[in-house]
Amino acid sequence: MSLDEYLSLSHPKLHALGGSPEQTIVFQGEAGAYSHLACIEAAPDMVPLACGTFEEAIDKVRDGEASRVLLPVENSIYGRVADIHHLLPSSGLFIVQEHFMRIQHMLLGLPQATMADVRTAKSHAMALGQCMRNLKTFGIKAIQGADTAGSAREIAEQGEPHQSAIASQLAAAIYDLQILKEGIEDEAHNTTRFLAMSAQPRDAEPHGDVMTTFVFQVRNVPASLYKALGGFATNGVNMTKLESYQIEGSFQATQFYADIVGHPEDEHVRRALEELEFFSRKLTILGVYPQHEFRKLITL
Repeated sequence: MSLDEYLSLSHPKLHALGGSPEQTIVFQGEAGAYSHLACIEAAPDMVPLACGTFEEAIDKVRDGEASRVLLPVENSIYGRVADIHHLLPSSGLFIVQEHFMRIQHMLLGLPQATMADVRTAKSHAMALGQCMRNLKTFGIKAIQGADTAGSAREIAEQGEPHQSAIASQLAAAIYDLQILKEGIEDEAHNTTRFLAMSAQPRDAEPHGDVMTTFVFQVRNVPASLYKALGGFATNGVNMTKLESYQIEGSFQATQFYADIVGHPEDEHVRRALEELEFFSRKLTILGVYPQHEFRKLITL
């Protein structure tokens, strides 16, 4: 979207004020955050609602105040979002959609500011890290803020021409800031994957371009993980992600998070999951949902 298109959005959608529960999609962050922008892209017919924490956003759906929550789960440069894999299985919600969004960082300043004025750039630590080479080239000092959109709001409120923020084009529209430099990120392939979750599953149809996400814990026997995953190889199921993380505050309890291509009702996927379940103490499917079109652009 262009700035004019952002500004043409309805006031609740532009400022993430939410709407009726069935029309509301919640995200973590302030208005203008990249998650806000992802909500507009992934669910254009819904009205975004900003929440302070991931837990608060999830609770809005569990309590019936919103129908969906959109959560960032991984970034192509920085990897998985901290703690998100703990929240997904404990949320009691179901994954119904994935969305990939190209992250384009903008250097934002006051309307009257110029690049020559700017001495500092404030943003979330991750955003600063993704722009560090360019900041050094421009001779701009990085200042860590709580988040991208909040940094943009603070720059607008403080009114100092030498200060800038690294945030989204949407944040520029909301806080009436000027885009001093577009695409200030160091890597052009900077992409974040989001998952939309709801209180009820909306499983995609079998035999199509489908993803299945699940978590599992293997039995405490030798080679259990090797045996548990063997069925995916023998049945030709593509596993696009496998990550482990500790649970219950103990190094003895490990849970695995996995994404696979296919539907549980597809015969080869069904056989692979049956073998996994045989060697697992616990297996929980978090969602069966359509593949985002971005996956067609991913090459080996």
